[in-house]
Amino acid sequence: MKVLVVGGNFAGSTAALEIKRKLGNEVEVTLIDRNPDFIYIPSLIWVPIGRREVDDITIPREKVLARKGVVFVQDTATDVDTETQIVYTEHGQYRYDHLIIATGPKVQFDAVPGLKEHNLYIGTPVGAMKTREKLEEFKNNPGPVVIGATQGAGCMGAAYEFLFNLEKWLRDQKIRKKVDLHWITPEPYLGHFGIDGMPLGETMLKKFMDMFHITYHTSVAVEKVTEDEVFLSDGTSISSRFKMLMPPFTGVDFIKNSPELHCGENQFIPTLPSYRHTEIENIWAAGLAVNVAPPFEQGNVPFSVPKTGYPSDVTGKIVAHNVINAIQGIEKMEEKPWGKIAGLCVMDAGEKEVLIVSNSLFKPRKFAIMIPNVLFDFFKVFLEKYFLWKLRRGISYLP
Repeated sequence: MKVLVVGGNFAGSTAALEIKRKLGNEVEVTLIDRNPDFIYIPSLIWVPIGRREVDDITIPREKVLARKGVVFVQDTATDVDTETQIVYTEHGQYRYDHLIIATGPKVQFDAVPGLKEHNLYIGTPVGAMKTREKLEEFKNNPGPVVIGATQGAGCMGAAYEFLFNLEKWLRDQKIRKKVDLHWITPEPYLGHFGIDGMPLGETMLKKFMDMFHITYHTSVAVEKVTEDEVFLSDGTSISSRFKMLMPPFTGVDFIKNSPELHCGENQFIPTLPSYRHTEIENIWAAGLAVNVAPPFEQGNVPFSVPKTGYPSDVTGKIVAHNVINAIQGIEKMEEKPWGKIAGLCVMDAGEKEVLIVSNSLFKPRKFAIMIPNVLFDFFKVFLEKYFLWKLRRGISYLP
């Protein structure tokens, strides 16, 4: 029995390791990813300000996976033929009995005119290091700064984190008074996060903005980005010498090039609550590749839902459990829609943090709370160390 996993960060690695751990020699598990290393993406927010180096949050995949019996192939998957059950890559082809798609997203840098040319992006190691380089130049010639997210974006949390970390960095560099700091977001209110908010979230973030003297703009789209200005849909134009705006995400080219997957316009995989494809029984999706419909009505400015590390890890485990059941002929599937996964997130605020905990990511919720920790970002650092420790050892069954 051959299980093929395309994509190897949180969800893909977890699914591959769990299936191999539980089935052993009964199954051949192969993981394909174009990158040789696992990157702990939540800590990329610290790379531009020098609090982390990329090597600090990088783990080579092959050694970890091989030790656990998972075959790692460094290659780029280009498309899949669902009839012959073959995935094609740039350098080969791989047959499967079950296919798990955990490819993560593709960043839409062309979503806004000028975004690709004049904006920075912290969501990749290369982008984070380029942002560090630009910050080093910026501190010698400071000016207005715009941080936030464009229409269609779903990763507002990382942008909030970078905003507050940058504000602290500006103070540490003794240039904060020379910088007008602006936050722009398609959210109808601060702290919506694409999950229709949390109790006291808007009030807390408003106090943060006031305390740090940050001007904020909600319910706005970005019409155009130039070298020294950001133009908003409400007619506002903001001068900017430095800008970091989170773009929207879409499915990767592997999905786009595989029309048999029947994906919609956003190129994410349609799944049942078991994360099995809605139409193809031996194809599964986990992590950011899963199509998740927003649980709220879109306003004049559209935006998406967050797909963070914890739900990705959970969906990886659910997929592993269900693939094992399918292989063993067990019809019962574990089901947990994305919005019913517990909310567990730590938002860093520049060596401060806010703990976000709820029994489910989307409403209705039985329990939801945001707890500020104004002394130190202990839990954010702990989660980083914990996940890196797990991954270095190939431990997939722990939370």
